[in-house]
Amino acid sequence: MLYWLSALAQGGDFYNLFRYITFRAGGAFFTALVFGFLFGRPLIAFLRVRQKRGQPIRDDGPETHFVKAGTPTMGGVLILAALTLSTLLWARLDTVYVWLVLVVTLCFGAIGFADDWKKVTKNNTKGVSSRTRFLLGLVIAALATAVVMWVQPPDLRGDLAVPIFKRVLLHLSYFYIPFGMIVIVGSANAVNLTDGLDGLAIMPVMIAAGTLGVIAYVVGNANFADYLDLHYVPGTGELLVFVAGLIGGGLGFLWYNAPPAAVFMGDTGSLALGGALGAIAVATKHEIVLAVVGGLFVVEALSVIIQVLYFKRTGKRVFLMAPIHHHFEKKGWAEPQIVIRFWIISLILALIGLATLKLR
Repeated sequence: MLYWLSALAQGGDFYNLFRYITFRAGGAFFTALVFGFLFGRPLIAFLRVRQKRGQPIRDDGPETHFVKAGTPTMGGVLILAALTLSTLLWARLDTVYVWLVLVVTLCFGAIGFADDWKKVTKNNTKGVSSRTRFLLGLVIAALATAVVMWVQPPDLRGDLAVPIFKRVLLHLSYFYIPFGMIVIVGSANAVNLTDGLDGLAIMPVMIAAGTLGVIAYVVGNANFADYLDLHYVPGTGELLVFVAGLIGGGLGFLWYNAPPAAVFMGDTGSLALGGALGAIAVATKHEIVLAVVGGLFVVEALSVIIQVLYFKRTGKRVFLMAPIHHHFEKKGWAEPQIVIRFWIISLILALIGLATLKLR
């Protein structure tokens, strides 16, 4: 919205700043951050009154989690509100990718909201059925991927980019739609599985989003893309503004989610943010890089899949408990120890992901 102030620019005056994505990204970051600080505590107070008993704690979870009983959930609303406001204020609203990623984020957030709402109102850990959530996610992802194919240049349409190799593209044609569905839905559910400890999911999400934001800015700039031998995807640079709002809103939420958490993100936040990461990766054609940057989420999801399949086959468990962060809890690691070490791993993976831009 504020981008249109650039039309008032007369040469190098103040209004000219609104032409620059980096300036508007900074504005989006601080807008979302301030929003989070201002409305975080009132939202928590509101959630405490409405939810009374807070998020239900699973009986089969780690024993240490029972002390968290009564903590309100659905704190993802704070992130989504801050993200939406900052994006609408600072991004170019004539860019399809901005609307695409924002709508995907809010749709997955709505699924998570319905799940959280059912849990707190019924005081039961079983919310919306996993099948319903999965099917709704597939529909959203299918539509989003189809839109991406429609708006991207013809020479990129239906193609999968291979990192490291110079401009290597695998033509999937219409098979790219189910592939994109797997990326978006898989990302949403992987982040959801990671959100099990105070502060565990939000920081890796911000790290991965920041990395994807840099990638979006680079592939959306013809000069940078040409210099780095990357495919050029016009319009994706504006996603840096979206990402900046996500990081600002995420930091505002983390202020209240840091151990011991005053509020949980809930599925409202985890599904939404995971969907956002997947949508950005599909839009920028960096789906494979997302698997590296979001490697922590991949490991968390794989730990659950391995545990379930192995148990069904042998009746035994590979991990003491899945997802894998619970395994380390069972081994005696303190919660802050697990969280910070996982943050470090996420940062390392993000740097490896960024390195793929130059290793060509």
